[in-house]
Amino acid sequence: MTDYLIKNGKIVNEGNTFTGDILIQNGFIAKIDKDIMPLGGVKVIDAEGNYVIPGMIDDQVHFREPGLTHKADIASESKAAVAGGITSFIEQPNTVPNAVTQELLEQKYQIAATCSVANYSFMMGGTNDNLEELLKTNPRNVAGIKLFLGSSTGNMLVDNPEVLENIFSNVKLLIAVHAEDEDTIRHNLTVYKEKYGENIPVQYHPLIRSEEACYLSSSKAIELAEKTGARLHVFHVSTARETALFRNDIPLKDKKITAEVCVHHLWFTDKDYEAKGNLIKWNPAVKTEKDREGLWKALLDGRIDVIATDHAPHTLEEKNRPYTQAPSGGPLVQHALTALFEACKKGKITVEQIVEKTAHNPAILFQVEKRGFIKEGYYADIVIVNPEEPWKVEKENILYKCGWSPFEGEEFSAKVTHTFVNGNLVYQDGKVNSVNLGQRLLFER
Repeated sequence: MTDYLIKNGKIVNEGNTFTGDILIQNGFIAKIDKDIMPLGGVKVIDAEGNYVIPGMIDDQVHFREPGLTHKADIASESKAAVAGGITSFIEQPNTVPNAVTQELLEQKYQIAATCSVANYSFMMGGTNDNLEELLKTNPRNVAGIKLFLGSSTGNMLVDNPEVLENIFSNVKLLIAVHAEDEDTIRHNLTVYKEKYGENIPVQYHPLIRSEEACYLSSSKAIELAEKTGARLHVFHVSTARETALFRNDIPLKDKKITAEVCVHHLWFTDKDYEAKGNLIKWNPAVKTEKDREGLWKALLDGRIDVIATDHAPHTLEEKNRPYTQAPSGGPLVQHALTALFEACKKGKITVEQIVEKTAHNPAILFQVEKRGFIKEGYYADIVIVNPEEPWKVEKENILYKCGWSPFEGEEFSAKVTHTFVNGNLVYQDGKVNSVNLGQRLLFER
């Protein structure tokens, strides 16, 4: 494989930014120094003026394979991911069939081994009756257990309180939850259906999948984790009210209960439904400006630990259906990092904080082995970002299999120019160069 020397970049790592060079050899970061002399056979990349950061570890994606590949597949979405500076992803179990046995889980790993450009892990899915299978999950090479406490795409609802307590009491792996209270949502949906039928205006989505539904479910999950000692990670927190449930007075490595926020909840508000319609219909719903500001505050003060995408593509045909028939979710992996750099330009977050929340903290939280930092001896999962290279999101440059983006028409100031995965230059200046170079993530447990 080719060795590389990245010269003169603004290297961002562990809260510091400094100008320096990075030597990549045999897939790893071999040396970080001020002025490394090029060796014979090493390809030099001049990164002067550009940020050099660890690749984003996206802890929640839905790449739709197997069973839903008309929307997306691991090959297509991993290409979009590396184009967006995401070098590792953790995919969710609500594919078809659901990944709720060890055999079905391993089949997903086998698919990724043949086609993923990015590094990968797949979560094992919990149900009301598969505790025995959950307990067989290998903590060394599986990211964790996923539970849907509110129904979403795939409908893997776990709603039996006794079963939940049993899972929380017995599973030693990280348990990640989609937390929305199903009874509250069903009641709200009935109210709006009586008024509007199938054509409920999408503006009511955050009132159907409401703040109360989110808070009720998140608080119950946290109460159960505290009671049982389970390691709980709450996915896609979407309300300001929920942020009060999380702590920022202890180091991340010591937290038993952690939280994630997604890019769309940091970017959009309920005011955007009028223009975007079902394209920004997610579960949990995009909510108010007050909620968005509360999420930013909690993210920056340490109550929320990581930023992810919840990348969940559907076709435009599916999205254009009436509200009750249009699925929730949207594609995000190609545009998440540049959206965060746009927020940085507006003064909402620093580059150092972006790196902390997208790379360092996911690596710490999931105990990912030798990734998430720019350190000698670590895998060379590295992204170069030009902060002053404006570009516009257009159909022609969208890599998602579904062919659309909620950011379509948006002009971003920063651009990902290079992405390295395991030392391989997989993306450069708009082109994915290689395939099947991702590796299965391992965890230090």
